[in-house]
Formats: sequence, structure tokens, C-alpha cells
Amino acid sequence: MVTTREQAKADRRSALLHSAAALFAERGFERVSLEDLGAAVGVSGPAVYRHFANKQAVLAALLIDVSRELVAGADSVIASSADATSTLRSLIAFHVDFALSNADVIVVQDRDLGSLGTPDRDVVRSLQRGYIEAWVGVLATIHPATSTAELRIRARATFGLINSTPHSARTSPKAAVRTLLESMALAALTSP
Repeated sequence: MVTTREQAKADRRSALLHSAAALFAERGFERVSLEDLGAAVGVSGPAVYRHFANKQAVLAALLIDVSRELVAGADSVIASSADATSTLRSLIAFHVDFALSNADVIVVQDRDLGSLGTPDRDVVRSLQRGYIEAWVGVLATIHPATSTAELRIRARATFGLINSTPHSARTSPKAAVRTLLESMALAALTSP
């Protein structure tokens, strides 16, 4: 069982990561201090050290956690779907949901991944490769005569389409953006 104190600590860590994503996306990793991060959640800068060793550890936790969530989500979708086409549709819906809910994290990933230390960057890259390969496995069933290299390109291009849109469509209704992204991604991934 989780104690009240443990839950409060987990909630604070989550709030710090959420605020870090917003601040890093807005200002860039280098322009955010631990004091800024603490202030965003109502604590002092030094209080952040109860959760993270330093600002680098905040960035690592943010990007590693989200990469693990993507891999786990893809694994769950694949395990619960009946056939390749429904699996692909579910993967697309999963990724669109992720992109629409995590636009700030996508900005941070694109812009600040290089600010991670090598070991943490290697973990993120390894998780990303695993996520791509999960999609490639599904695509290989749909396009059995297509090379793995081309299937990777299709998957990455689709991620680019989906990940870039939430930034440019912030003022559009999410339901409309979701429908458009899902239909465009499905068309891109199923075309011969």
C-alpha cells in the first residue's frame, strides 16, 4: 500500500515533470533554473532536490518516462488487437492521443534531447527504436513485400506528421484535429 506521504511525493514529482515540460518547451532547457521549476509548483528551488539530483535529472526523467510510456502503450495495443489492420488503427489512435496530450514534451524531445548526458540519451534512443520496431512489426504484416528500411521510414514520417500538428493546430478543436490526423496517418501507412 502507498502511504499518504509516498503519494504526495509521487504527485509532486509528477507536477514537477509536467511543469518542466511546459517551461522547457517555452524557454528551452538551458534557460530554465531549478528555482523557476520549483516556483511553478509552489516550492523553493532547493526543494526540487528532494525529487531530482539536478536539472539534468529532471530532463532525463521527463524524456525517459515518456519514452517508456510510448513503448508500454504500443505493447498494450499490439497485445490487445485482433488483426494487423485494427492494430494499426489502434496504434495510430494511441499516438495521436499522445501527441495531442503531450505537445510540450514533443517540443522538448525535439529541441533538448542533445542536452541529456550520453547514458540517458542512449536509454531514450533505445526506447525510441523499440517503439519504432513495434510499428514496423505491424506494418510488415500489412506490407509483407516491403523492406524493413522502408517500413521504418513510413513509421518515422507518420510520427513526424502526427507530432508536428498539435503545435500548429492549438487553436483548432481537438476532435477535428484527431480525426484528420488519424485518417491521414492511416492513408500514409496503408498506401501501396
